Amino acid sequence: MKKQLKILGSGCAKCNHLMEVVTKATEELGLDCEIEKIEDMLRFAEFGVMITPALVVDGKVMLTGRVPSVEDAKKILSR
Repeated sequence: MKKQLKILGSGCAKCNHLMEVVTKATEELGLDCEIEKIEDMLRFAEFGVMITPALVVDGKVMLTGRVPSVEDAKKILSR
């Protein structure tokens, strides 16, 4: 079953970096994922996110306000 990942962010450098880190982590783990980048602030509210960047995994907010290392991202995605 594919994991559904969402990167929430305005398109800033941190948000773009989160996308890179998550993409690298999924590749290293060999995960079959669908990654969606959401830049619409109104959609952030659907997840209760007030601080970006944020990572949503299968509908659950797993990270807000920071960019993890690739290793930390792998730990989050392995849960």
